[in-house]
Amino acid sequence: MRQLDRRGYLFILLGVTLLAVFLASLFVGRYPRPYWMPIRVLGEDALARRLVLSLRLPRLCLSLLLGVTLAATGAVMQMIFRNPLVEPGFLGVSQGATFGAALSILWIGSAWSMHTLAIFFAMAGLFATYILAQRMRFGGWVLRLVLAGIVVSALFSAGTGILKTMADPLTQLPEITFWLLGGLWSATWDDVLHVLPFVIPGLTLVFLLRWRLNLLSLDDETAWSLGAAPARERSLLLFGGVAATASLTSVAGIVGWVGLIIPHLSRRLFGADSRYNLPGAMLLGGIFTILCDDIARSLMAGEIPLGILTSLLGAATFIALMITIKRKPG
Repeated sequence: MRQLDRRGYLFILLGVTLLAVFLASLFVGRYPRPYWMPIRVLGEDALARRLVLSLRLPRLCLSLLLGVTLAATGAVMQMIFRNPLVEPGFLGVSQGATFGAALSILWIGSAWSMHTLAIFFAMAGLFATYILAQRMRFGGWVLRLVLAGIVVSALFSAGTGILKTMADPLTQLPEITFWLLGGLWSATWDDVLHVLPFVIPGLTLVFLLRWRLNLLSLDDETAWSLGAAPARERSLLLFGGVAATASLTSVAGIVGWVGLIIPHLSRRLFGADSRYNLPGAMLLGGIFTILCDDIARSLMAGEIPLGILTSLLGAATFIALMITIKRKPG
């Protein structure tokens, strides 16, 4: 009972923190003065109101969805594949989505085609990684999965490189290059509306089935004996997470480390039970990504790419977690 009370207080604390960070971030920026906009300015400056409602608010909505989705998908993958080093970027998902988005920029150019191709190639990357890992003849499952993810990611990265050489150097190439760095500088309400049909169903599916992850993290025979249908349920959870991740990747570009480090942090706070650590990861992911985006758009006169900040802070946090893990005696 004491453990449940502690988790409940943690959820309330994280929920209140997320709401406070979201609301405070509406006033973070470089107009009308560096770093912070006084609240009274909204009643005096029409440009400030327009800036908050048309630029900062949709951007914050996307950064919130991005952090929640990447953290949730990372937690799902780490439990399903029984590998704490797994995240979308390690299994060819992010690189597949990158290839699809670059393909759309090069030859089609519409927002819906970018979402569709990003999701298709993200699914193709995950499927190829899984099949290749099954067909490898050496090493354990974790090693084979990591090696297969590296190979598939390299293939998609090479394909993206080929597309960059074919792109118009004055228009398409800069767009692909800045997109690869990750960022939400061009976020609009249209982008929010484009991703919602993929993100909301995907996150809802993952959240409602989170309690099944405890069973699906077991081997197939044990999970089946406990009443689960491992293949079908794993596919359903992966489809929901990957569809949501790919859709947001098509808008935000490559934003790394969120799906790797946040589930680790959530397990440190809530334990290994997915009923608690997955919602915790979603709250932590939203807070982390919003704070990174605040720093990206307010620290300097020119915007820092979001993917660079999440990688920097995520890697530093990962190092801190790894060196503070208590070793078991003996």
